[in-house]
Amino acid sequence: MSTETSNTPRRGKHEEKDKRIWYIAGTVIAALLIGWLVFTTVKATRKAAALEVEKEQLEIKQAQENLEREYQDLNDEFAQFENSRKYIKDDSIKRELNDKYEAARLQVEKLQQELSQQKHKSAAEIAKLRSEIDTLRALLRHYVEEIDRLNKENQQLRTENEEIKERNRTLSTRVSETENKNKVLSERMTLAERLNVSGLTLQPLNKKGKKEKKVTKTVQMKVSFTIPQNNSTPVGEKTIYMRLISPSGQLLGGGATFPFEGGAVEYTAKKTIEYEGEEMPGVTIYWDVNAPLIAGDYTVELFADNFRLVSSHFNLR
Repeated sequence: MSTETSNTPRRGKHEEKDKRIWYIAGTVIAALLIGWLVFTTVKATRKAAALEVEKEQLEIKQAQENLEREYQDLNDEFAQFENSRKYIKDDSIKRELNDKYEAARLQVEKLQQELSQQKHKSAAEIAKLRSEIDTLRALLRHYVEEIDRLNKENQQLRTENEEIKERNRTLSTRVSETENKNKVLSERMTLAERLNVSGLTLQPLNKKGKKEKKVTKTVQMKVSFTIPQNNSTPVGEKTIYMRLISPSGQLLGGGATFPFEGGAVEYTAKKTIEYEGEEMPGVTIYWDVNAPLIAGDYTVELFADNFRLVSSHFNLR
């Protein structure tokens, strides 16, 4: 009886110790399991983040390559219009277009170089490159539109000049025919009775009334001549009509006409004089410039009394 009583408490202590051991072991295992789960989760998260960054860099790299191809295409297009720049006569417009395009092109190349030297590229930098290339594209579009507009204007001017030349050829033919008819049929007027003209000059004037060297800056044209003495010419009031023809064959001024052997001929300006049979030096006819002038050969024709008195050419620069 005494033996059983002494062994019972000892077994209870062993059981309690075993329980503590199992509890500690279970806690350690649980902690290890949780740690493993946390480690696995963090590792997976980092791997996913790395893959996402790698994917983003690949997309940015692809976008950069696409933009570089676009830039090269724009440069190729710009080069195609090198020959078309000859239609832009205004040097300031040509210089402005070229300077703007060159500045934008250099900015694009700078951004491209910066991106190529960076290991990690950002979407913001790609967006900046995209913006600069869009600016370049807009400049090229403006360049093309400007050339197209000038081409159309030049074509229109060429067409108008051809029409004007044709009208003047027709008029010259009619004037020649009229003169021939006048020589044959006119009994009242003879060559002896016609007013003579000598010393014909054409002089461009500036706004101060002084001689202007550049015809493009001329505000007034001055035609001067002398009418020599001619006893065969009937005295009295004479109206002298002046025709001024530009290098393109266009009659300057115009609108008003004078009768010429049954027809009507346009003139630039006129002057009425009182002729008394004596020499009249320094007769002048002025025309106020109302259209853009160009350098080249100008023709001055004078008419009076159904005669073309003179036709002379003057080269103005």
